[in-house]
Amino acid sequence: MEKLFKLKERGTDVRTEIIAGITTFLAMAYILAVNPNYMAAAGIPIAAAFSATAISAGIATLCMAFFANYPVALASGMGLNAFFAFTVCGAMGYSYQVALTAIFVEGIIFMLLSLFKFREALVNKIPNNLKFAITAGIGLFITIIALLNAGIVVSNPATTVSLGDLSSAPVVLALVGLLIIGVFQHFKVPGGILLGIIVTWILGIVAELTGWYAVDVEAGVFSVIPKFASYSFSAPLFCQFDFGFALKNLPAFVLIVFTFLYTDIFDTVGTLIGVAEKGNLLDEKGELPKAGGALMADAVGTVVGSALGTSTVTSFVESSAGVAAGGKTGLASVVTGALFFVSLILAPIFTAIPGFATTPAMLYVGLLMLSSIKKVDFDGDAADVLGAFMAIIMMPLTYSIANGIMFGMLSWVILKLVIGKVKDISGVMWISVALFAIYIALKVIGLA
Repeated sequence: MEKLFKLKERGTDVRTEIIAGITTFLAMAYILAVNPNYMAAAGIPIAAAFSATAISAGIATLCMAFFANYPVALASGMGLNAFFAFTVCGAMGYSYQVALTAIFVEGIIFMLLSLFKFREALVNKIPNNLKFAITAGIGLFITIIALLNAGIVVSNPATTVSLGDLSSAPVVLALVGLLIIGVFQHFKVPGGILLGIIVTWILGIVAELTGWYAVDVEAGVFSVIPKFASYSFSAPLFCQFDFGFALKNLPAFVLIVFTFLYTDIFDTVGTLIGVAEKGNLLDEKGELPKAGGALMADAVGTVVGSALGTSTVTSFVESSAGVAAGGKTGLASVVTGALFFVSLILAPIFTAIPGFATTPAMLYVGLLMLSSIKKVDFDGDAADVLGAFMAIIMMPLTYSIANGIMFGMLSWVILKLVIGKVKDISGVMWISVALFAIYIALKVIGLA
């Protein structure tokens, strides 16, 4: 273990890494329930989609462990799966075979970009002020996801958002769970975040048994008690591609691939920077060693996922829950990856973990990541200050890591040009601006 993962060098041990790996898995286990439903909307059998989601996540996360030795887990990305199901297969009317072909091509392009170190350069050449801002922005992004997930914050046509129902079991239990984690962390209880998830889940089971938490499947309120009798395993699909469509309709196919590619590039970059910064994995230059290996894991996962029948596999921001629990090496990822494989036979347990049980963990992680705002230099030049500000606010308010990076980097480059500091702009930043320009143009004409 020591030779493979360098535990002592990073100041950790086997026990801590195991707890971190379990914590990350529980924080992102919801994807096992959510993604198959998205894929089913696109026409993929739900049981096969579950298997594909679990297997591709397990393989990609193990690749992260052995390629880069980082405590970062991967799975089919939220947002990208919605684009797959409701835009490509829904609004555009294409088959899931066409969408899977686009995902496969995207993964191959990612492999090439990783081999030529473009994505690695993108991670390492983002200015440090923006890196700290991205981490803080992701903290706010995680926070708003968690608040919405538990119903603590709800939509409101008059004010956009408002406070949820304080008599609701998920809202009360999520808030109580956060306080429980706070107590555990204060007394330095080992595995406090993981224990917080488990305790909140147990309280949820009690709430369901006593009738406070009312199950209503039609309204999307599911039982938090595992039901093994309802589970049946199905093998995933294999290589359901349609290259004929790609050749006959090249412009449309290229558009689909570009949208997947653009979103995943910047989502992954932002996630890696955020998790690495909070885990003290960046070196003295602010760069991420073995970034190439980490990005290759994402590429391999995407290719494998497309072959099995699921959408783009990407680094999960919930990995920061494991980092907060002390995870610092790939051993944590080995544990998380192994649990994805175990989930194939214990699906009823993992899919029963409710969102309100993981909400406290994600809120606490949001707090930890937001603390990176202390490292942002607000006394620098206009480019550094406004670029950081835009990255921080646009992630949660547009519900997208990629959008936050886009606005932050565009503001930074434009202001560097205006104030006469063109030499500060690296080639990678120029290429990124070109990608942003293409994406904005497609948005304006309604094609992205």
